[in-house]
Amino acid sequence: MIDSYNRNINYLRISVTDRCNLRCTYCMPKEGLSAIGHEDILRYEEIVRIVEVAARMGIAKVRVTGGEPLVRRGIVEFMARLSAIAGLNDISLTTNGVMLADFAAPLYKAGVKRINISLDSLNKEKYARITRGGELASVLAGIEAVHREGFFPIKLNVVVIKGVNDDELLDFALLSLNNPYQIRFIELMPMGTAGLCHESNYLSNTVIFEGINRVYPLKPVQYEKRIVDGPASMFKIDGAQGEIGFISPISHHFCNSCNRLRLTSDGYLRACLLDDNDISLKDALRQGCSDEDLQLLIGGAISGKPKEHEIVRDESHVRKCVKEMSSLGG
Repeated sequence: MIDSYNRNINYLRISVTDRCNLRCTYCMPKEGLSAIGHEDILRYEEIVRIVEVAARMGIAKVRVTGGEPLVRRGIVEFMARLSAIAGLNDISLTTNGVMLADFAAPLYKAGVKRINISLDSLNKEKYARITRGGELASVLAGIEAVHREGFFPIKLNVVVIKGVNDDELLDFALLSLNNPYQIRFIELMPMGTAGLCHESNYLSNTVIFEGINRVYPLKPVQYEKRIVDGPASMFKIDGAQGEIGFISPISHHFCNSCNRLRLTSDGYLRACLLDDNDISLKDALRQGCSDEDLQLLIGGAISGKPKEHEIVRDESHVRKCVKEMSSLGG
């Protein structure tokens, strides 16, 4: 599926729930958010139908997110159904890792081989503050469990918050020395009320890269990029088992190569994470639309995909996205 700017749209991110067992400071307000009603959340059968249609149109990669996807009942069976859809060659999951130790083996058996885990601190007290109550030990146990099962790659996502966890950058980089993990530093994005509260905590990946590179010289990773590969710029410390990536949606946006769509848990299809325009697929499904109707709606979202997001940062201002990150699936 080629959009108006000659980008091949082959990647769909799916939020299966807006609920989460953490309250990360940059993701949602302290008081949390009003949960979407049960009837307003897409049923698994509806999501499967959307993915089947999208796969016939050219979607090759699907990533399941939340909220926290592991809190939704039946998630393992759902992942197995996705794995059986013809045309998909990459099924993955993003999780905060708190429940992952118990889910690692069932998910692997269901066909999930790639996983992203949020890990914003290696200090248990700081981790608890960032997540408002999360237990670091549970996440580390989850990482060990997926490693034992054979998941690859295992990507550890670090949202860098200036003045909060930017003193741990070298500690995270060192994780890649003796472990086959991808440590991925992600710039803080201005999403909703939570993003506004952290407006002064943004740190560019240029600064992060330079800080690590001064101590541990980073070499670009040379490999043939696949059409389903993500936006991270990958590097490696000499002799390390793992890699270090930098995802820079603000300082070095990758819009010219963006290949993704996003389906929210309440059934809206977004062509750009940082653009508040979306199309309701849920309404169409529940009004009895045909697969051809779905194709037209998905095609419309692709044709309306903007050339680039309008989140801009200068010395004094950043324009933010209206919705909270937790409601969009990242």
